[in-house]
Amino acid sequence: MMPTTSTGLIAVPTGAITVPRPVSSATGEISIVQKGDQLSRTRLFWYVLLLGALTALGPFTVDLYLPAFPLLERDFSATAAAIQLTLTGTMLGFAIGQLIVGPLSDAVGRRVPLLVATSLHLLASVAAAFAPNLESLSVMRVLMGIGAAGGGVVAMAMVRDLFGGRRLVIMLSRLALVTGVAPVIAPLIGSMLLEVMEWRGIFIVLACYGVVILIFATLALPETRPKHERVRAQNISVAHRYRIVFSDRVYVGALVIGAMTFSGLFSYLSASSFLFQTTYGLSTMQYGLVFAVNSVGLIIGNQIAARLAARYGPQWVLAGSTTGLLLAAIAIPVSAHFSDSVWAVIVPLFFFMSACGFTFPCAQVLALDRHPEAAGTAASVIGAANNGMAGVISPLVGAHSAGSVITAGSMASIMIGCSVLGIAALWLIVRPRTLGQLS
Repeated sequence: MMPTTSTGLIAVPTGAITVPRPVSSATGEISIVQKGDQLSRTRLFWYVLLLGALTALGPFTVDLYLPAFPLLERDFSATAAAIQLTLTGTMLGFAIGQLIVGPLSDAVGRRVPLLVATSLHLLASVAAAFAPNLESLSVMRVLMGIGAAGGGVVAMAMVRDLFGGRRLVIMLSRLALVTGVAPVIAPLIGSMLLEVMEWRGIFIVLACYGVVILIFATLALPETRPKHERVRAQNISVAHRYRIVFSDRVYVGALVIGAMTFSGLFSYLSASSFLFQTTYGLSTMQYGLVFAVNSVGLIIGNQIAARLAARYGPQWVLAGSTTGLLLAAIAIPVSAHFSDSVWAVIVPLFFFMSACGFTFPCAQVLALDRHPEAAGTAASVIGAANNGMAGVISPLVGAHSAGSVITAGSMASIMIGCSVLGIAALWLIVRPRTLGQLS
């Protein structure tokens, strides 16, 4: 049984560099030396850069082809709802892949599952580029999701291997910055690509990205899961590791908050190409620029959240950010009702995305800081919950729309529902007053 701190958050890290030890600071307080603290600034920078690139593979896989939705609808003579199902398949693939890769990385190490999953993503991307029909494309999208799952879950587990406590907040905020910004800038990049190539070329670009990631991961990414911990994990069943994380009330609450926030964000992403290009008549490039504007909000939220969480506790940052999510989601249909301008939707969306930026790293640190001994399993459940729930919930936007037209109101109604569930999870399951500060 792992010891807990006075805050209720486990602060004993795991990893492959050295066993951390308690030390006294100048103030006489006892702190923990994390394995990542022994890395030089240069080495740490390259670790973060590579892990960020791994994390970005998932969002790019999902969102790079969003601007091509109207083109897919035309080329395959399909409905908007049918095209959205290719996105649902990708998200479900992510969920399945993470549930496989996470526990496997606890037992055999981080590198091998990562390399195998990334190779699968590469092959599926090439096959998707030559898909003859929508059914074949949907199958390849599921396989791409499974393959891309390795990057995100392993990156998160590696960070937990190296850091804990307040340092974990900072490191996860950097990964969350990538996770948050990548889905936002990916459609802009996709829009630019569509100016010079057809939609099939996007999957070739993704395959090339996978090749680069595979090369650098093979040559430069070390194993952070030590052999003795892998052996110990092999002696513990996957079911037992799942029982450990799901028996933790705070972990479950943070899991729901993260999944609902991601589902609200993804409801916007899945509907956005139809909303802005079809309903509001924006061009492909204008649509991409909308995402670039919103990315600023995510960046601001992520960077401020790390500092506030380290000082006041992630649970109290979540108290403010989840409320902000709900207010911004409500403001979208209200402002759209009083104005036909596209800015009536873009402005409250900016605040919604900013609140997402505050929420993601805080929910992750509440969950991961408590389970260093099963970081891969804990991270896989987070990713599976985020992507699985988003895959199920986001098509409701199309189902809730009047006819085939997606409106700001139909999109926002799903975002409002997700926000309400996130708030309920925070106050009824996590219960912020029962938690103290991070170590």
